[in-house]
Amino acid sequence: MTEPSRASRPERSGRPTRAPRQRTPRRDRGARESLLAITLGLEAVMFFFPMLVTFGKQTLPPAVAFGGGVGAIVVLALASRLTGKRAGVWFGWLLQAAILATGFIEPFMFAVGAVFLALWVYCFVKGGQLDRQNAARRAAAGEG
Repeated sequence: MTEPSRASRPERSGRPTRAPRQRTPRRDRGARESLLAITLGLEAVMFFFPMLVTFGKQTLPPAVAFGGGVGAIVVLALASRLTGKRAGVWFGWLLQAAILATGFIEPFMFAVGAVFLALWVYCFVKGGQLDRQNAARRAAAGEG
């Protein structure tokens, strides 16, 4: 015997029916916001390796190497959520400078920091161009 479908089942007495959940529409994210968030996320993942290098080479005490590394990973991951706000983008620029400054602890981080700074600048510029193109396209189509 098959079970009746949910729509045809009688309602249980004593239990009020709930209205279906209404999903709030997601805010449209621009290209710049998305690209900068991705860059900060990649930096957070990348920071695991310098943390291991500073521990392995005993450049810093283990607690400082792991504490600072995990702290940097958390800050970068949280900062990736703030790129939609002007202050969040400025905080991202500050983090780029901080990553470059880690080169004073481990010299190879100057090169890694320069690569990520170049990626950050590219995403900042190109994301702004894409956002302007998309806004012009929406305006031409009359979407507001």
